[in-house]
Amino acid sequence: MEQICFELENVEVTYLDKKVLEIGRLAVHQFDRIGIVGKNGAGKSTLLKLLAGIVQPSRGKVNRHVDFGYFEQVEAPKTREADPRLLGKLYVSDAADGLSGGEQTRLKLAQLFTHYYESLLIDEPTTHLDQDGITFLLDELMYYYGALVLISHDRAILDELVTTIWEVDEGKVNVYSGNYSEYMAQKGLEREQQSQAHEQYVKEKSRLEKAAQEKMKKAEKIAKSSAMSKKESKTKANRMFETKSKGTSQKAIQRAAKAVEQRVGQLEAVEAPKKEQTIRFHQANALQLHNKFPIMADRLTLKAGNKTLIEESSFQFPLGDTIAITGKNGSGKTTLIHYILQRGEGITISPKAVIGSYEQMGYQFRKDETVLAYMKDRSDYRESKIRSVLHAMSFTGNDLKKNVRDLSGGEAIRLVLCQLFLGRYNVLVLDEPTNFLDVFCIEALERFLEGYEGTVLLISHDRTFVARVADSVYVIENKQLKLRN
Repeated sequence: MEQICFELENVEVTYLDKKVLEIGRLAVHQFDRIGIVGKNGAGKSTLLKLLAGIVQPSRGKVNRHVDFGYFEQVEAPKTREADPRLLGKLYVSDAADGLSGGEQTRLKLAQLFTHYYESLLIDEPTTHLDQDGITFLLDELMYYYGALVLISHDRAILDELVTTIWEVDEGKVNVYSGNYSEYMAQKGLEREQQSQAHEQYVKEKSRLEKAAQEKMKKAEKIAKSSAMSKKESKTKANRMFETKSKGTSQKAIQRAAKAVEQRVGQLEAVEAPKKEQTIRFHQANALQLHNKFPIMADRLTLKAGNKTLIEESSFQFPLGDTIAITGKNGSGKTTLIHYILQRGEGITISPKAVIGSYEQMGYQFRKDETVLAYMKDRSDYRESKIRSVLHAMSFTGNDLKKNVRDLSGGEAIRLVLCQLFLGRYNVLVLDEPTNFLDVFCIEALERFLEGYEGTVLLISHDRTFVARVADSVYVIENKQLKLRN
């Protein structure tokens, strides 16, 4: 039997009187490959930190039986040994000072894989990694011999590496067998079963209510037929027994009707499953573009200092398309979109283009206002549409009343993305919009893009995301921007 590496028993984690996690029993065995998924703030990282001993449970026990390596995305690299061979493969030095986000991630991965651990606990390792870095990570973990517990928003990674999904939802951990795609198929089956159960519940409730109404009508009919005028009662005294009999029958039917009504109340209510619908973002006439190619370049050369990134490259981005730009870190992707935003020399942009942009940076909100007020002030859509878009990006209930200046980094990113799609723009430029989003918000973003009528230019290393949303994919290589076939 496989050795147990970690074991959680009757564990509760509370924070400011709010129950974050409640787990009866959960175990990680010797060769388990577990992917943790859930909405931002659901408790995914808290669960991983429980396993690592960084967070202590408010109640219950966490038993650790193996040595393990722990990787946290937001943590800066520590001064520790890293294999020079791995540093070379990842194109990074072991000097932790002055490194970019991507270089820090690569250094931490080199440090993690320098030593063998019986278990690895890894939190969002692909943020800031380009495709080469992601390929390195996959190669290392594909053949890793031990227990792997991984949080990732990259669905391709979850599909290739894990065989069990832990879904963190409303403080509980639901266990599903299979990779991410298989988990989603099981969730789809659950929704289908719930839909059928809901239909059956509605049908049975309707049948019982109809039966109760018919019985009550019958009782009323008997009451009417047994009502006699005083004159009739005097002349037809011999019918008193019949009237009494009818009265008894009426009461029996009323009792039967009440019994049916009680059965309606005793039916177990089954809610209809929530449907994730595509939200359509229709453009006002004033914002509609008519150029077939609103963004073009003719023999563009782009430099960063003395380094040439793009040399005499021409392109035409079609109206209404979603165009993805890919390439290695440092190839010039972000430099190119900044140059486009600045309408630099060699770039031709439609005069009517109104560009909204999302960049990887910390967003600072200057004014005290609620999430809903912030959106209403920056959008011409009805409040009902604004609420549905915010809900799709996990702003629900009291979230709409939060002061924008009190939002976490992840919440700020989600709000800015909502504002771009609901805002007064006809071209969107998105630099790595999926970083720091959970998989559910990434899928909501995919639905936003599906329903958006404007032109979108985006950078992303998320292969699944690009495959789902891009009408065309360009790659920067050998100083050229080439359309990938």
